[in-house]
Amino acid sequence: MIDTVKLNDAQKKSRRSRNVALGLVLAGLVVLFYVMTLVKVGGVGN
Repeated sequence: MIDTVKLNDAQKKSRRSRNVALGLVLAGLVVLFYVMTLVKVGGVGN
């Protein structure tokens, strides 16, 4: 049988904050790479 770990409210809030921050960082990297691709391929700014 699998025992699950019970998290208290502070741990849940901390985990959610960390997940949101990680998601924002990943989204920022996606945007950065997208813009870099547009600049390289599209010749934007030349």
